[in-house]
Amino acid sequence: MKRVVVTGGSGKLGRAVVAELVAAGHRVVNLDLVPPAEPQAPFIPLDLGNYGQVLEAFTAIDARYSHVDAVVHLGAIPGPGLATNTTVFTNNLTATYHVFAAARAASIRTVVWASSETLLGIPLNLNPPPYLPVDEEYPARPESSYALAKHLEEAMAAQFCRWDPTLKAIGLRFSHVMAPGDYAGFPDFDTDPAKRVWNAWAYIDARDGAQAVRLALDHDGVGMDVFVIASADTVMSRPSAELAAKYFPDVPIRRPLEGTETLLSIDKARRVLGYSPRHSWRDHQAV
Repeated sequence: MKRVVVTGGSGKLGRAVVAELVAAGHRVVNLDLVPPAEPQAPFIPLDLGNYGQVLEAFTAIDARYSHVDAVVHLGAIPGPGLATNTTVFTNNLTATYHVFAAARAASIRTVVWASSETLLGIPLNLNPPPYLPVDEEYPARPESSYALAKHLEEAMAAQFCRWDPTLKAIGLRFSHVMAPGDYAGFPDFDTDPAKRVWNAWAYIDARDGAQAVRLALDHDGVGMDVFVIASADTVMSRPSAELAAKYFPDVPIRRPLEGTETLLSIDKARRVLGYSPRHSWRDHQAV
């Protein structure tokens, strides 16, 4: 059992993460600007742009707790185009620096944070990947201010781990986060695959994203590492090999593609973290 603070615990992914960690027996505190619609853990309002607030929240809060064992950092403007470029970049990079620096000051040795699939070069239809399925092994290719901030967050995490060799900092490159309520519209993607070619038709069920967070917290290791986190399948009913051949005809396929498997490789997360997606949009379709 650990005391885990979750920034952004009121968001779509955050709610699932809080629920997963509470179910696993951890003592969870939700740190967010806005309270959750349905409280699942103690909530404390927090402005990630204020380092003093972050440091206090990572050390002690009177009548709530006297220490923190681990940090899950999800609080951010969650994608490009949701504010001006400068606002997205400055907000997200500053918030993550405050989280990393406050964790170090509070002697917290475990930090898991939300990186992003955008570092794979999204939109992939405009920037074809070097191979499929894409993975963590080729250099990041940020194509937006949002992705650039995520890239710098990963570089920053590596330096914090260099400063403190006992620190574990794991960045999870989440695909497009979905909740069960989002799945009703998925069959429409088949009418025009081009609508979702930008991220190779990938997604992540928020509950499986939460599983990845829990596994990253429990992972026995130190240093900085990153993992692509997606669902096991695509948003399409068409075979992945067929989609790849049509929309990425010049991109090498590194191994045979089976059925509708994801084109964002989760092999490393499976191998290292023990990640095993349990949810699919197909489970929510009317029979």
